[in-house]
Amino acid sequence: MKERIGTAFILGAGLGTRLRPLTENCPKPLLPVGGRPLITYSMDHLIGAGVNRFIVNTHHCPERYADAFPEGAWRGVPVTFRFEPVLLETAGGIKNIEDLVAGDERFFVYNGDVLTDLPLEDLIDAHFRRKPEATLALRSEGPVRNVDLDEDGNICDMRGLLGRPGVRKVLFSGVYIVERSIFRRLEAGRIESIVPVFVRMIREKPGSVAGVVIDRGRWRDVGSVSEYEEISASQGLLQN
Repeated sequence: MKERIGTAFILGAGLGTRLRPLTENCPKPLLPVGGRPLITYSMDHLIGAGVNRFIVNTHHCPERYADAFPEGAWRGVPVTFRFEPVLLETAGGIKNIEDLVAGDERFFVYNGDVLTDLPLEDLIDAHFRRKPEATLALRSEGPVRNVDLDEDGNICDMRGLLGRPGVRKVLFSGVYIVERSIFRRLEAGRIESIVPVFVRMIREKPGSVAGVVIDRGRWRDVGSVSEYEEISASQGLLQN
């Protein structure tokens, strides 16, 4: 029987500063692509992997999410929104949903501004096989390759924060799985990215953060107005 992960936390609270003025009155994950919100491509991707519940954090223009999902669901899958009055960044956002995932041993985290159809079953298989606290989906090619792998393919550094260059640089796709044990490493209300947390974990307990290079499928970061216009013109690249 295939392992399943039922809950996904989609990061939807960012300010989208790189896409202004398009995001002045709209969260980046809600920008229209192929006639529907960008974030719904992430949701479809996760539904295909067996996810049956979404949590989305909000901050900028939170009312727009209520407008986009008036029934609190997408394709029948419930969506719970968690508003952040102060933008907490990735690690802070994860800590802020601890009560919402009280019944989950593990869950997906998924950047709300990426378009990808990489095979999530490869990520799930790697996570259950190695049993780390976090498993990151990585790519060999991409605009920012700042994850370092050692000769055994293990993550030895991220963003050069440990000074361990390894033998290969890869891209962090923004899609990963975390065990609920991650919460003990996070501080409530602290504004922090997840990357420094992962780096501390790598330093303190090698192997606690695993990675799997998945080059099958497509991956795009909607990181600029020009990229958004290109993706929008091509009907989302991943249109079902």
